[in-house]
Amino acid sequence: QSSNGPVKKSMREKAVERRNVNKEHNSNFKAGYIPIDEDRLHKTGLRGRKGNLAICVIVVLFILAIINLIITLVIWAVIRIGPNGCDSMEFHESGLLRFKQVSDMGVIHPLYKSTVGGRRNEDLVITGNNQPIVFQQGTTKLSVEKDKTSITSDIGMEFVDPRTQNTLFSTDYETHEFHLPNGVKILNVQKASTERITSNATSDLNIKVDGRAIVRGNEGVFITGKTIEFRMGGNMELKAENSIILNGTVMVSPSRLPSSSYGEQFNNGNWLRFKLCMCADGTLFKVQVTGHNMGCQTSVN
Repeated sequence: QSSNGPVKKSMREKAVERRNVNKEHNSNFKAGYIPIDEDRLHKTGLRGRKGNLAICVIVVLFILAIINLIITLVIWAVIRIGPNGCDSMEFHESGLLRFKQVSDMGVIHPLYKSTVGGRRNEDLVITGNNQPIVFQQGTTKLSVEKDKTSITSDIGMEFVDPRTQNTLFSTDYETHEFHLPNGVKILNVQKASTERITSNATSDLNIKVDGRAIVRGNEGVFITGKTIEFRMGGNMELKAENSIILNGTVMVSPSRLPSSSYGEQFNNGNWLRFKLCMCADGTLFKVQVTGHNMGCQTSVN
C-alpha cells in the first residue's frame, strides 16, 4: 500500500468486486424509481372553472356550426345558390333585384324611392293568398283587393307616366288644378276639401250622394252655371249666417211637392198647409192657410 496513490488491486479482487456490483444491480428493482405524488407534480391543463368555461365555449361553437349548416341548406334549397350563381334571382350593379321565377314572399319592406315593375313585354302578376296586397311607404298605402283598389295617403298622391314623365293625375292643389285623367268621369269620395269644383263648358256637373250631402265654405259658397238643378230624395235645407241670394229665374216644381186630395185638405186636422209669399224686396215668408182663397196678409213679423 502506497501513501502517494491508490491501492493497486489484484485481478482476483477486481473480479470479486465486479461480481458483487453486478449482483447488487440485478437484485435492485427500484433503480431509477421516483415516487409519484400529486403534490410533487406541476399542475397543467384546464381545471375547475376554466374547464367548465372551455366546455361551454365548445358547446356554443357547436350550436353555431349547426345553425350555420341549417342556414346554408336553406339558402341552397330556397334561393338555389350554386356554382353557376343564383337560379331564382339576379343582382345588378344598379341596385335592381330581378326574380327569374315565381316567388312566394310575405311582407316586403322596400327602400327609399323603390320601384316595382316587370319586363316590357310581360305582365307583372302579384297575387295574395286570401288577403289583399298592400304596398305601403310611410303613411301612403296602396291596397289591392279582390273587388276594389284603394289608395290612402296623408300627403297626397301623383300618377306619372314613366316614359314621358307627364303627370296624369295629382292631388297637389298648389301646383295645378285637380284634373281627372282622360276616361275617368266619376270621382267617388267620402270627404273632399277643395277651393273650386267645375266641369267642362259642354258637360253637366252632377253630384250624387247615397245619404246626405253637406257643402260648406270658409268664405261662402258660390254656385254658378247655365242651369242649376237640385234633386233630393228627402228634404233640402239651405242655411246661411247672413243671407241666401237666388239671382235669376227660380222655379219650384209643384209636382214633386207632397200634396193631399182637395176634400180632406181642411177637414183633416193632421194637415198643416202654408202659402209661400214674397215681399217687394224679394224676401220670402210663409203664411199658414186656414181657409180658401187666403192672401198673404199676416200679423206675424
